Amino acid sequence: AVGTTTATKAATAKKAQSVESQSFAVNMFKGQINPSQVFPFPSVMNEEQTQFLQELVPPVSKFFEEVNDPAKNDSLEKVEDSTMESLKEMGAFGLQVPQDLGGVGLTNTQYARLVEIVGQHDLGVGITLGAHQSIGFKGILLVGSPAQKEKYLPKLATGETLAAFCLTEPASGSDAASIKTLATLSPCGKHYILNGGKIWISNGGLAEIFTVFAKMPMMDEKTGQMKDKITAFIVERSFGGVTHGPPEKKMGIKASNTAEVYFENVPVPIENVLGEVGGGFKVAMAILNNGRFGMAAALSGTMKGVITQAVDHAANRVQFGSKIHTYGAIQEKLARMTMLQYVTESMAYMISGNMDSGSKDYHIEAAISKIFASTDILWLFPVVCIQGSGVERVMRDLRIFRIFEGTNDILRLFVALNGFQDAGKHLKSLQKALKNPLGNAGLLAGEITKRAKRSVVCKITIGQHNVMYEQFVLKRVADSAIDLYAMVVVLSRASRSLSQGHASAQHEKILCETWCIEAYDRIMKNVKDLKSSSTTQVFKNMKAISAAVVENGGIVAPHPLGF
Repeated sequence: AVGTTTATKAATAKKAQSVESQSFAVNMFKGQINPSQVFPFPSVMNEEQTQFLQELVPPVSKFFEEVNDPAKNDSLEKVEDSTMESLKEMGAFGLQVPQDLGGVGLTNTQYARLVEIVGQHDLGVGITLGAHQSIGFKGILLVGSPAQKEKYLPKLATGETLAAFCLTEPASGSDAASIKTLATLSPCGKHYILNGGKIWISNGGLAEIFTVFAKMPMMDEKTGQMKDKITAFIVERSFGGVTHGPPEKKMGIKASNTAEVYFENVPVPIENVLGEVGGGFKVAMAILNNGRFGMAAALSGTMKGVITQAVDHAANRVQFGSKIHTYGAIQEKLARMTMLQYVTESMAYMISGNMDSGSKDYHIEAAISKIFASTDILWLFPVVCIQGSGVERVMRDLRIFRIFEGTNDILRLFVALNGFQDAGKHLKSLQKALKNPLGNAGLLAGEITKRAKRSVVCKITIGQHNVMYEQFVLKRVADSAIDLYAMVVVLSRASRSLSQGHASAQHEKILCETWCIEAYDRIMKNVKDLKSSSTTQVFKNMKAISAAVVENGGIVAPHPLGF
């Protein structure tokens, strides 16, 4: 069961709380549903914050529309130097760094709005900026000491120095516990000596500051035995012993820099431990959990840009005497594209709003938003993907988002395993708690929760130690949770539009209603599958087919012609 170690550790790192969680998704599994966590749709910016953001959006949009050249960046396989300098002047490298440390000091919601603009125009630039501040130095921002923040954040915020996040290794991807990079305390006790290598590091060839995760032998207080634990370090290239390989040749996000990074006897001062010694796993999870909502925001912008091109194509291309937007097949595609964008955008701003309201427990929602935003995004490409339109580049750029910051397969396990901590105890209370202003409460109540509870409880009885490896089950539990959360956020957003009398309210009502009808059917199918003996047989058959193909080194069945 590849990759379950990290998902399991992440799911069990946070123990069940006796008080109600601030996370709607956590409470959705536990049955402690509080509608106030999602209704009304969050509006968290004060007047000053709103005005500041309104002043930022036009020049940022204009820059990406008129100055930045995504096709040229893609062709050069780097962000143009002039573009990098302009981004630095705009403060784009320190959007959430406090102003007193040289940054712009944006809230999560303000950050999401600007990231959305970047995602709409150039994902390659987006990765350069995101690898720097969403994960590269985010650990310093989240858990760094005052001295670490004062030392590093000012230059990072201005883009004078770039940052990179170094976790993945040749033998360690989703299973972070298997990293080989080693940190040992020097004889003088003033440094850790770092040795190892990291792969697929965004900004790896550009960065001067690295957040590096390494294992250390430590005494286990419970067993009294030595045990390897992960620690996070702030590493400067100037320490010596830090090198990188050539830029990777990639299918997409070519404008971003991706390289291997090597550490050979790098002396890291003990004061450069990030967080606690042995607490690196928690640091990594905090960084990744905090940044995932930004990915949903960026991809909602990407969707918006592609939809504009698709609509232009459909409204102007004529086939069989009619514009193609009049045909049902195209109408369905345009409708699905629009629904996907609406849900993704709603998730991003629901989560950012909750974070800005003080919620610290948003890890499941953030994972859901990342999975949702990146899984079905290829639905957005019904138009001809010729290179001149720019859509072909976007299509190539998008593929990596299923892998970035936790693969979607592993994040599904993360969502389900978190839910399994308390699943099946009180799910039926969802029926009473969710009051749907659009009159579709039945979609989120009654049958869904009753059937889901029975199915999940049934599956949990296979034993806590085994359930982590029943990935056929976990995937369907996660997909149902994703659909249910998606239903809730669009209900909340559409309800707000109706109550405030927005001009788009009826359109949003239709989007919401259509999404919920189909999501309900998907949830019911997953619930049915979890109870079905025929589906259980299908799971067994899939295991057998996979095992046979692996054992044979490829296809088992002979060619139909016999040679």
